[in-house]
Amino acid sequence: MGKIKDVDAEDHGKGQRSPKLCGTNYPVSIAFIVVNEFCERFSYYGMKAVLTLYFIHYLNWDKNLSTAVYHAFSSLCYFTPLLGAVIADSWLGKFKTIIYLSIVYVIGHVIKSVGAIPDVGDSTLHVALSMLGLVLIAVGTGGIKPCVAAFGGDQFDEENTKERTKFFSIFYMSINAGSVLSTIVTPILRGDVKCFGGDCYALAFGVPAALMVIALVVFISGSGLYKKSPPEGNVLVRVCKCIGFAIQNRWRNSKKSPKKSHWLDWAEEKYPKRLIQEIKMVFRVLVLYIPLPMFWALFDQQGSRWTLQATRMNMDFGGGFILKPDQMQMLNALLILVFIPIFDMGIYPLIGLCRIKLTPLRKMAAGMILAALAFCAATVVEINVIKTVVEPSPAKQSLVQVYNLMDSDVTLRFPGHSVFSDPLKPNEDPSGYTNLPLTGESQLYTVTVIHNGAESKCELTFTERTAYSLFLHTVQTGDIACKLVKDHITKSETGDAYLRFINTHTENINITVGTDEFYAAANYGISQNISLPRGEYNGVVCKTNSDQYPIDLGLLDFGAFYTVILSKKSDSLTMVKMEDIQANNIHITWQIPQYVFLTAGEVMFSITGLEFSYSQAPPSMKSVLQAGWLMTVAFGNVIVLIVAEGAGMEQWTEFILFAGLLVAVSIIFSIMAYFYTYVDPDQLDKTFREDTDDEKVKSSDSKIKETVSLTDMPKQTKM
Repeated sequence: MGKIKDVDAEDHGKGQRSPKLCGTNYPVSIAFIVVNEFCERFSYYGMKAVLTLYFIHYLNWDKNLSTAVYHAFSSLCYFTPLLGAVIADSWLGKFKTIIYLSIVYVIGHVIKSVGAIPDVGDSTLHVALSMLGLVLIAVGTGGIKPCVAAFGGDQFDEENTKERTKFFSIFYMSINAGSVLSTIVTPILRGDVKCFGGDCYALAFGVPAALMVIALVVFISGSGLYKKSPPEGNVLVRVCKCIGFAIQNRWRNSKKSPKKSHWLDWAEEKYPKRLIQEIKMVFRVLVLYIPLPMFWALFDQQGSRWTLQATRMNMDFGGGFILKPDQMQMLNALLILVFIPIFDMGIYPLIGLCRIKLTPLRKMAAGMILAALAFCAATVVEINVIKTVVEPSPAKQSLVQVYNLMDSDVTLRFPGHSVFSDPLKPNEDPSGYTNLPLTGESQLYTVTVIHNGAESKCELTFTERTAYSLFLHTVQTGDIACKLVKDHITKSETGDAYLRFINTHTENINITVGTDEFYAAANYGISQNISLPRGEYNGVVCKTNSDQYPIDLGLLDFGAFYTVILSKKSDSLTMVKMEDIQANNIHITWQIPQYVFLTAGEVMFSITGLEFSYSQAPPSMKSVLQAGWLMTVAFGNVIVLIVAEGAGMEQWTEFILFAGLLVAVSIIFSIMAYFYTYVDPDQLDKTFREDTDDEKVKSSDSKIKETVSLTDMPKQTKM
């Protein structure tokens, strides 16, 4: 990006060529560049894969703030390539820019990893280190983004254009290979490896940091083999200066001078006509870029909203294989490798056989529609996913569920309400949480409990926006006791189950479940509510002062909340397992359609968009268009940031909003595309050559006329 032309480096001397791979025309140096790119992409995508869950579980941010910061980081990663291009083309050159900014990149990774160590400072320091690390990573990855691919292209001799084309295919494969592998590995390091008493985010960030160090070492190792083009000035800077001069000149002289046919023509006093004409051509394409950020606003939510959706789904594939929610992102990278040949060799030719003219702009509009369909599919999934989620109660309401721990049916009466009109069976799963209306922020209810014909009164205070469990049991005197307990109802973002115990025994019980310890006091004591990884828990040991008992809890499923009632009967300890909140019953494979639609949209939109942009701009302006393209990605992430922080919608309505906005934008884009006229940039060279030839002819004619006129003049005599 930002490269005016390629020049062989002084390092190799004029005419000297780089060593070749095994007698081919591929320079040995590209092996170092490809390996470097693989490691760098592993580093970036691996870190980014676990970033949203890191914000939620380690920094304890809510979903909206986590989504906003995630997209702010993504946006910054696409703004900083402009900085990298300017530094490379105007100051350091591509080689030194890659080296220096890779060092910044590594420092950012190290700081980010240190910030993920719980023993280092407090939560404020963790946030500060995380944000500093992300800023440095954004500067590093964005800064080298426009340099590495172009630097690889510089390694080829001018006559090896076929090999250069194949190199870019290999380069693209290395990007996707790094992406796929990292989105599989880093979530495993996060979830399956435990450190500091929880998920090992320090390791999940540390491994990508190590890969970035390897990338830097590998790149430096090939230093003696590279062709290094010296900095020659950035065309983007020149374009900006030309535009600035045109605006300034028009403002100063608009009243004095005659009007120009185009506002850029005001720059003719200082800049060549060819440059001005090229900028005009670029502007025609950049105008088409205006609606494009909306596509990226949807596309980049794979790592934020879609990952959060996956945390509330069933991830068990059987045979002991359980997918991590942040691993689902790998599907995009896998599908892109499959879809590119399918579209190029199958779908596009078939459409051509149907005599449908599929222009690049039509492909891009179709890609937008496919992305909108992806979010429609995500909406359908979300609507079904939230059926297993207990939504918090609104203002002036509480949530309550009742456990009947007595030996027969119980009837409850809340004065003025019929919330529990049916009798409650003993030791039966509660029917779910029920909304209880309140007169204010809190309310004291005198609840009537009817058991075996006898009535008892319980005074209970409920607070708004709070969930409760009401346990009914008898005491030694035969009276009825009401125990009201505040509940945690927010599902785990990692798919863990929640578990608590109620001890009806007359002795205290210590329960060991996996590596976690529970304590339930005697006589209806309730243990703490602890999250556990999904799995089978059999042979759980329950210890009292006098004995110990094994119990089988069975499967604790994804996202479920369980209450286990322990009772002593004869010489054994019995248990009743109740499911307070339903397990995640929508399988994660239901996300596949939305990934298929989105990836197909990416093939039609992104790849076609780049091809179209390059075909419609002069060679010297391709870097300007690449900068504009990266800006559409950056602004797309800004859109998500604004919606996530400002809209305050339910997730499924937010998905519908994005889908609707993209459909509307695709219609606007289609109208703009209808009026767009395709151009051939090579025609510009022909035009300027003809103009130059005409000027030469005119100049020659004027000289002949001048010679003739001088010959015909009367000779003057000396005075």
